[in-house]
Amino acid sequence: MERFQEVCRAEGLKLTHQRMEIFREVAQTTDHPDAETVFRGVRERLPTVSMDTVYRTLWRLKDLGLVSVLGPPRERARFDANLDRHYHFVCTRCGLTRDFDDHEFDSLELPKTIHSIGKADRIQVEALGLCRSCAAAAKPGAKRKKMEGKR
Repeated sequence: MERFQEVCRAEGLKLTHQRMEIFREVAQTTDHPDAETVFRGVRERLPTVSMDTVYRTLWRLKDLGLVSVLGPPRERARFDANLDRHYHFVCTRCGLTRDFDDHEFDSLELPKTIHSIGKADRIQVEALGLCRSCAAAAKPGAKRKKMEGKR
């Protein structure tokens, strides 16, 4: 909770009771709850909290680096008809998703500790980062060069 408070203060974000309870709900479990589960848990303590507030707060916490998001991006799920073993690169800014092959990933084995959790059928690798276009746009001076080109 201390890191949460430090980050909020550094970002000039108010430490509201709702934000603290939403963060607490996620931080207190190892179940990786979805927004609806967080909403139900927080609503027990704060009956006036709205689903919209929970969603907005969770995405804000993600943007602040206080939580990570598992699964499909918030805009839409993506589908893949390539059922052969392969891996994905996903741009965290624009959503570009591309397949890639890698022999080192092919040789990954599931750790024995996974058996205490359940039976896994496959390993899915998703590399997250910036695509070349977004990385180039994020470089210092990229915005200025873009504007100069429009003159």
